[in-house]
Amino acid sequence: MNKVFLIIQREYLVRVKKKSFVVMTLLVPGLILAMYAIIALIYANSDEINAKHVIQVHDESGIFQHKFHDKKNLVFADAKGNVAQAKADLKNTPDDFLLLIPADYGKNDAVQIISKSKPNFTITGNIEDQMNQIASDDAMVKAGIDTAKLNAIKPDISIKSMEMSDSGEKDSSVGAAYGAGIAGAILIYISLFIYGAQVMRGVIEEKTNRIIEVIVSSVKPFQLMLGKIIGVGMVGLTQFLLWIVLSTGVTIIAGKLLVKDKGPAKIEKTYHKPGEKAPAVADQNTTPKSPAISFYDSLKTIHFGYILGCFIFYFVTGYLLYSALFAAVGSAVDSETETQQFMFPITLPLLFTYILSFSFLINNPDSSLAFWLSVIPFTAPVAMMVRVPFGVPDWQLAISAVMMIIGFLFTTWVAARIYRVGILMYGKKTSYKELVKWFFYKE
Repeated sequence: MNKVFLIIQREYLVRVKKKSFVVMTLLVPGLILAMYAIIALIYANSDEINAKHVIQVHDESGIFQHKFHDKKNLVFADAKGNVAQAKADLKNTPDDFLLLIPADYGKNDAVQIISKSKPNFTITGNIEDQMNQIASDDAMVKAGIDTAKLNAIKPDISIKSMEMSDSGEKDSSVGAAYGAGIAGAILIYISLFIYGAQVMRGVIEEKTNRIIEVIVSSVKPFQLMLGKIIGVGMVGLTQFLLWIVLSTGVTIIAGKLLVKDKGPAKIEKTYHKPGEKAPAVADQNTTPKSPAISFYDSLKTIHFGYILGCFIFYFVTGYLLYSALFAAVGSAVDSETETQQFMFPITLPLLFTYILSFSFLINNPDSSLAFWLSVIPFTAPVAMMVRVPFGVPDWQLAISAVMMIIGFLFTTWVAARIYRVGILMYGKKTSYKELVKWFFYKE
């Protein structure tokens, strides 16, 4: 075992001391910090981004005049004079718009909005929504329907997601679970490829440099393979733990900076005639949450400890399973270009599950297919990380864990039998038939 520990130590220290390891370890938290900084910068300059635009309204129908509601960045006003004069005035106000509403406004493309710069979808969409509501109210009034009573009983329903647990009901965010599931699947998928490929490249490098012949004279091939797998795996685990610690610190600091009292919400004004009684406005004393604060609050509904524990387990077992196969592939070839014929069949189950994660699994985490993909060792790391944020029954998690342990023990045994022969084979193009022969060679 001392020889195995020496190999683990060598593989671990050589990679941890590289500049690329330090750069990548700091880069991920740095990117997260940059993301929060960009969000804060956007909200700090929200007044500039959401600059107010004056909508000059020229209504020939008489239905829409004085019925538009001012929004955060939209102010409605009467157009001065006729259409020609209004267009002339528009040249001196590049941020303003002229809304022309003809008497036959119901025809296609009859209503026009004129400006020096193209209006965005938010502006046109807001105007269209208000015009549709005003036209609908006008039609109901003409039909003898009391719109005031209709609007008073108009429901405004929103759904709050709650999770039933042994300790009672608690807040739950479907969006947060969705994001955590996708993030877990992506991280597992990428990490298995990155660190598994490092094992394979290390084997190929030592084999092509003929260093392997000297090494196997002192240690058994299985000890060498096991040392390389565990050493590189510890590098990956170290990097992930550092990412988690640094990213958590960055998120807590950013959350405290983002969650601030923004003051009372701005009351939405109604565009009405001078002297006319303004319509009743809903209570505006409550302060709506900004998207940044809502995002931060949704993170609190995620069970990070539970998800982190599952992530570490499936990373370790999934890595041991796939890296053993990558090591066997590395021992069977003389260069990295020859690995493609062996790599695709090995990684196909992982790729298949990764693609399904974005379409089927994330929307059906409790389906039969999701369950079986969570049990099969070759697909379980990705499939289970998608399902964990939504809640997985303990018995399913236990079956999946047992199958992962059995799976990596079996693949390690198979890979070791191929590895012991392959590392000493040179100059011969390897085929699947040759790998089978190597597997059945006696010690």
